[in-house]
Amino acid sequence: MALHAAAPCIRGPASNPQLQSRKFSSFPLACGRRRCIRAAISLSAISSCSSFLDRRSRDCIKALSASNDLPIDNSSLVVCFGEMLIDFVPTTNGLSLSEAPAFKKAPGGAPANVAVGIARLGGQSAFIGKVGEDEFGYMLADILKKNNVNSQGMRFDSGARTALAFVTLRNDGEREFMFYRNPSADMLLEEGELDFDIIRKAKIFHYGSISLITEPCKSAHVAAAKAAKDAGVLLSYDPNLRLPLWPSAESAREGILSIWDAADIIKINEEEISFLTRGENPYDDAVVHKLFHPNLKLLLVTEGPNGCRYYSKDFNGRVHGLKVEPVDTTGAGDAFVAGLLSQLATDVSLLKDEDRLREALKFANACGALTVTERGAIPALPTREAVLNALLNVIA
Repeated sequence: MALHAAAPCIRGPASNPQLQSRKFSSFPLACGRRRCIRAAISLSAISSCSSFLDRRSRDCIKALSASNDLPIDNSSLVVCFGEMLIDFVPTTNGLSLSEAPAFKKAPGGAPANVAVGIARLGGQSAFIGKVGEDEFGYMLADILKKNNVNSQGMRFDSGARTALAFVTLRNDGEREFMFYRNPSADMLLEEGELDFDIIRKAKIFHYGSISLITEPCKSAHVAAAKAAKDAGVLLSYDPNLRLPLWPSAESAREGILSIWDAADIIKINEEEISFLTRGENPYDDAVVHKLFHPNLKLLLVTEGPNGCRYYSKDFNGRVHGLKVEPVDTTGAGDAFVAGLLSQLATDVSLLKDEDRLREALKFANACGALTVTERGAIPALPTREAVLNALLNVIA
């Protein structure tokens, strides 16, 4: 198991000059004109970017210096670890990246989506990760602050840019990705920059697999998860398979499975089941049970508009989803995870009560369904009121 790392010995932020400099380092006042995209795609094709890149340095300073150390409710805190980036979503579906007339920028990154989703539903969440000391990084820090996500574990890197992902949307709302991260700041988070205090205060520690691809972030991920596990925190894992980011399919399979047995809760989809089982039928319960390890409390399989399946040691079943017209499926799985974890964080006993778990999964399915009705991940994440209204309309 990959989580057998030695327990790290880290000084707190107040006594660690490196942490302080990472979090509140100075930067050039001319940052507003910094070129943020090193790609062969013209910035003129990206709608609304010009006004964004013209922001004055005082806006950047405000974003960087704002320490969003929100009061923490230890009893229901969900800490999300990993990447936060900018998704560029085409304004027209069904076109290739080269054919798209314009793109809408939208904050994203699976763990960050979950953190914002939980906060938007009224829960307590925190994000741990790294972004570039650039305008996109400052923008993402502002997004967390505006959505009441605790960001005291967020770090800025002066030597690497914030990650970018260009998304191709098919006519049915499904998507493909092209990433710009060679390397991006999220890949460079170090173990010595982790805020272990907030990790140990969590009720649930949630993560994906992208942070396992390269060092030093891989070691930081392993150390953070071990600290959470040792503190009795529930571990939630959504592999979020992105094959283009891995050196090979085999390295992706090995990396994803290397931490599999440590998780208490795992969320996967049909594609990931087929990938991890080397092509076996993802709709066969016997195949799914091969992925159920002895210490796992809950295995979830999301099926888009068809809802989800759930598997525990004591019961299993299916909860149907809500039917909507999809616009962009980016973030749907993250919204589902946010919907479930926001409820588990306040009442872990849901894991042992099938009836109440099913109700929680109905809520989570509705979160995912509402998210696909708008473009972008974080902009589309629903409020608790919107989810409850959607469920009432289904009953009516």
